[in-house]
Parts: sequence; C-alpha cells; structure tokens
Amino acid sequence: MNKAWWKECVVYQIYPRSFQDTNGDGIGDLPGITARLPYLRRLGADVLWISPFYQSPGRDNGYDISDYQAVAPEFGTLADFDELLAQAHRQGMKLVIDLVVNHTSDQHPWFRESRRSRDNPFRHYYIWRDGTDGGPPNNWGSCFSGSSWKLDEATGQYYLHTFGEFQPDLNWDNPAVRQEIYRMMRWWCDRGVDGFRMDVISMISKTAVMPDGPRNPGSAYGSFAPYVVNGPRVHEYLQEMNREVLSQYDLLTVGECSGLTVEQACRYANAEGTELNMAFQFEHMDLDGGESFKWDLRKIDVVELKRVLSKWQTGLAGRAWNSLYWCNHDQPRIVSRLGDSSTPEMRERSAKALALCLHMMQGTPYIYQGEELAMTNASFRSLEDFRDVESLNAYRELTESGQMEPEEMLNCLRYKSRDNARTPMQWTGGPQAGFTAAEPWIGLNENYRTINAQEQTERLDSVFYFYRDLIRLRHRYELIVYGDYRLLWPEHRQVFAYIRALDMQRLLVVCNLSGEAAEIRVPEEYAGGELLISSCGDVTIRPVMALRPWEAFAILQEKYD
Repeated sequence: MNKAWWKECVVYQIYPRSFQDTNGDGIGDLPGITARLPYLRRLGADVLWISPFYQSPGRDNGYDISDYQAVAPEFGTLADFDELLAQAHRQGMKLVIDLVVNHTSDQHPWFRESRRSRDNPFRHYYIWRDGTDGGPPNNWGSCFSGSSWKLDEATGQYYLHTFGEFQPDLNWDNPAVRQEIYRMMRWWCDRGVDGFRMDVISMISKTAVMPDGPRNPGSAYGSFAPYVVNGPRVHEYLQEMNREVLSQYDLLTVGECSGLTVEQACRYANAEGTELNMAFQFEHMDLDGGESFKWDLRKIDVVELKRVLSKWQTGLAGRAWNSLYWCNHDQPRIVSRLGDSSTPEMRERSAKALALCLHMMQGTPYIYQGEELAMTNASFRSLEDFRDVESLNAYRELTESGQMEPEEMLNCLRYKSRDNARTPMQWTGGPQAGFTAAEPWIGLNENYRTINAQEQTERLDSVFYFYRDLIRLRHRYELIVYGDYRLLWPEHRQVFAYIRALDMQRLLVVCNLSGEAAEIRVPEEYAGGELLISSCGDVTIRPVMALRPWEAFAILQEKYD
C-alpha cells in the first residue's frame, strides 16, 4: 500500500463561528483559532479543517459564499487568516479549508449578473429553466424543504437550488465556471493552504434532461438524487480539477459525497490518485434515518453499524482510502446519538469506547470540535433557540402540513438538528464558557459548567487525554494506519470487535457499545498481548470476559505466528 502523510494524520474540524470569539461580538473568529493553537497542539492534531470563513450573507452559516477570496468581517481579515496559517505551520500543523462550489450565495457577483437578463454573459454560470404548466420545471424538492426551483420574476425563468433558495447551483457544464473555480483554488494553494474539504462535491454534475423525481418519503416533492448525485460528468470534472490544480500541490483532499457506494468511492478516492484522496460517506450516519427521513428518534443498531463500517473497511482496502468520523458540523453529538449521557461516568466511558472503536480502523480519523471533551447535544427548550435553516424549514413544513405535531417535531430537532454540533465550544466553567465576553450567537449548552476543556485538561483520566493517547498510538504504529481489517462476532448485539494485521503484528480491538455487561471469549493468541489502551483503565485479559458497560480496549500481539 502506498504511504502518504494524509493517511497517517488525524484531522480536527473547527466550526469558526462557535470556536473562540476574541472581539466580543459573540461570534467566533480567526484570531480565536490562532489563540487556541496550543490547545490543539497539546491534543496532538496534525491537520485543522476550518469550515467556511468567507464573505457570506450567513443564511447557511457560511455555506452561502458571496466572495471566495475574501474573509467575512465577523471572522476577521485576510491578514488574520495568513497569521493563522503561519502560526499553524510553525506549530507543525497543516490547514485545510472548505471548498463550496456546488452553489454560491445569491449575493455573489456572478449570480447578480446572471439574473439581470437571459442573454447576460453570466447567465450560464447557473442552471436556469423555463417553468412547466405554470409551475417549476419539475417536482424536485430542496434539501432545505420546499421546491428546488425559484422563479425569478424579472426574467421569467426558474433557477435550480438543491439547498436554500439563496444558494443557486453553479453550472459545471460551463467551462468558464470550472476555470474560475480552478483559478480560485490555485490562489488559496499559492497562499499556503494544505488541502480542501469539498462540500457536496458529488452533486456538481447534473443530467441535461431533468424529469420529475421519485417522491420523497413524507414530502410533497420528488427526489433530485437520480439526476444530480454522482452525476454523469462528475468524475470527468474531478479528474480535470486534479490535473489543473490538485496534482500540482501536496494536498489533503476529501469530498463530501452523499449517496455514495463502495464502488463509487473507489472512483472518487482511487488509489491511482486521479481524483481525491478520500471521500466522506454517510451510510453509517443514515442508520437512524439519515437521507431517507431524518426527523425521527430512531437509534443506531450496533449489528447494522458493524455491517456497514466493515463493508467500507474491506471494500476500500487496497483500492481507496476511508475517512473515519462520528461527528461534524452537520451531525448531532455522537455521545448523545449512540453513546450514553445518563451519568457523567457513562458519558465519558461511552465517549472513549466510541472513539477507540473508530480510531483503530483503517482510514484518516476526523475529530469535530468538542468531541474530545464528550460534548453532548444541546439543551434547546423552544423553537426560538434554533438557528439552523434546515431545522427551521423542516419544522415549518412538517408541522404546517400536519405530518408532525409541534412538540413531536421539537423533540426530533433536539435529537437530530445540526445546531446540536454548533453550540459554542466549552472552554471553561466560567461566564459564557470562556467562548465570548458577549451574548453568543447561539445559546450555550447548559452543561458547560461541568463539561469543558479546562476541567478535562486538568484530569489525566479524561476523554481529552484518551483522544491524545489514540492519536499518539496512530503516530506510533503503522499497524493502526495500514493494517488489514477483519470483523469478529458480526451478530453480537453489543460488542464491536475486530482484528488489524500488518506483517507480524496483530491488534485485537474490543468495544462494548452498550450500557449492559457483555460476555466475550478472547482469542487465545492474545492472552499474553500488550494492553495499548482501555476505556476503563484496569483490564485483566481472561479467556472469557464479562465486559463492563461501554468497556473498550486494544491488545497488541507483537509476534504472531
């Protein structure tokens, strides 16, 4: 297997709006990230991925970009970004930025020109269509509720927006659009950035013909997925991007790819390196609803989780590279979703078990801010506490249509809303959790007085130091990075266990992902192995073990015959 730095690193994602405020406006900023670099270095993160900080109206918290080469004033200045980049490099960390090029803001100069007239030179930078029977061109529904089409009264045509109506989709079939994007990417690479996380990159190519889509469950609209997701020319465009930009620099590139299969991932992240380094898949995140219908209270089934993650481990082996994650800015907190936050002890133990289970797999691990503290879902009381456009639109659509009762939908938002990941980083138990001196842009989680970085870094048995140990182990053992993967006990309802193998080394990973005791029989060859890490501290390896709730450990056998 070809070795690469981006396979051996651990990435830490920062949502800048919620990380650290330094100017007292209640919004995190770039100088705040710079100020916290020592903390990230202490954790051991190799790469920082920063969600969008570009000029934007902020209707989707920065994923509606109006200028790709300017910093939004609430985040600072371009000089602040350059200082952050320089300081990160000085401390041995790389910096990856978000690339959002499926769509722009409707305030972007390209779109403002595009909607001026049908014959404007920028008209074909976006996707415009005539309506049908007095309505939109087809029945496609937006990811943020409602139709995917918005009528422009001035020109009498509809433009496509697969997300918010303020986020018109770019027309990648236009070579001029692609060259503008490549020029912008080179500008950032020449500035010194170390890679790109590519937002919904699997959606950039649309079919020329756009018929009605199959009806979405629980919606009055049809799905655009058959005509947009993994579209007809997406690989052609990514290979062109690779030739013109990515291959000219030493970068980490990861694509957010909805609707991804193993075979498709082996094209996006192929071992030959003609497109991207890796792709984010969502199959394990869809086990409790996901893309089919997000708004329910289902829990992830451990047997299904093992099946899905093992499929990706074995299916990509030698052909592509996995990206490993539980959390990001679009997902609720994993300790509330799959773990156990009923007591402080169970919260920490389950957070450690989930971390160990993921970080011992083959692939590049991603840590989302606060995950290393076992931050939980937020304590939202009413609809007024939410800020996320997806959540607010879904509430309005589903309650007004009578599909869900208001309190039922509120409970779903409390469990699944993206805002659960976006509450401020909990630095201290003091005023505003040490995040800001002002009123934060979104409310703090009420548990910040007991769950915070100060408390965690002062206690050696904390989740923070457990994550640091996981990172150190990955840096120390090539087995953890490059070893083969084999699942054990696939039908066990509680225990996720697997073996990693490389040359003469074997690693046994055992994780009880439940709040109940679970019995296992340890393979006899690991009886004399070395305990590398454990979620419970003291572990005595026996042939038959009764695992404690959320007990997880990894045993190394150095000389395996």
